[in-house]
Amino acid sequence: MPAMKALLSTLWLALACGSVHTTLSKSDAKKAASKTLLEKTQLADKPVQDRGLVVTNPRAEDVVLEHRSYCAAKARERHVAGDVLGYVTPWNSHGYDIAKVFGGKFTHISPVWLQIKRHGRELFEVTGLHDVDQGWMRTVRKQAKGLRIVPRLLFEGWSHEDFRSVWDSEDEIEELSKTMVQVAKSQHFDGFVVEVWGQLPGQEHIGLIHMLTHMTEALHQARLLAILVIPPAVIPGTDQLGTFTVKQWEQLAPMLDGFSLMTYDYPTAQQYIQTLKEHRPQMVWDSQAAEHYFEYKKSRGGRHVMFYPTLKSLQVRLELARELGVGLSIWELGQGLDYFYDLL
Repeated sequence: MPAMKALLSTLWLALACGSVHTTLSKSDAKKAASKTLLEKTQLADKPVQDRGLVVTNPRAEDVVLEHRSYCAAKARERHVAGDVLGYVTPWNSHGYDIAKVFGGKFTHISPVWLQIKRHGRELFEVTGLHDVDQGWMRTVRKQAKGLRIVPRLLFEGWSHEDFRSVWDSEDEIEELSKTMVQVAKSQHFDGFVVEVWGQLPGQEHIGLIHMLTHMTEALHQARLLAILVIPPAVIPGTDQLGTFTVKQWEQLAPMLDGFSLMTYDYPTAQQYIQTLKEHRPQMVWDSQAAEHYFEYKKSRGGRHVMFYPTLKSLQVRLELARELGVGLSIWELGQGLDYFYDLL
């Protein structure tokens, strides 16, 4: 399988919102019930691209009505040429179902299951194995030929001294790599998505690159994949460069199977849909950011602005990934709206 040069993350971005609790009279309650927006429960026979839903001027009513209605007949049909990695978390069971239904649209699935800990010299332990679901893994693999399951591996509880002790000792690095390989083989994984870069200041990254180099070599010798989680190039909200530089990219890219550019989430789809139901706002297209937002007013607390992905904003980002020749990494499956997956 060709090595992934990059995985472009799709940012599921929205501003936090809370619930509004008010008291309604019986007549008000009847009026409110009559105005409740409907949600389709049946699946669609056409994807969103053929239903006129990928637009810059969507209506709140249409989003609420259609968001669960994906095209089951084309649930395994891919529209993205590059690699697509999807994260699945134990705290979101819907993500496990999404991976089963849309498995054919992904090249890699990364369950957020594992941590690796150092207990002393050359003593390493992978924890979180109680979350591993072999039955689910078998089911997901049946949905897509060649799908790779690469759990995220977090370096948990490591001090700076732990890191220095490991990268200063070839024996420590060898034992660390051996532990990872043994777990991958025994659990039928295809490799790991390694999350470690953000745990160290910039001056420590020379040693980290040394450790990652040898660790990746050991994984490759065992025919396992190594994907590295990296932060954005620019610190969010500033003009300052992030902790992962072009030079470090050039050092690591030839050896790794890919990078996953990690951005994280805000509220849930349920919060978003509930806000649309309660306020029926007009959705505005920000052409510069290429995303939608809307304003709404609570009975207490004044006006609020919410940004959240839409079919159009995601389509624009998929087109950008295609232009750049990169893949996608999505945090996290099951958190967005189900009809988003028609686009993949």
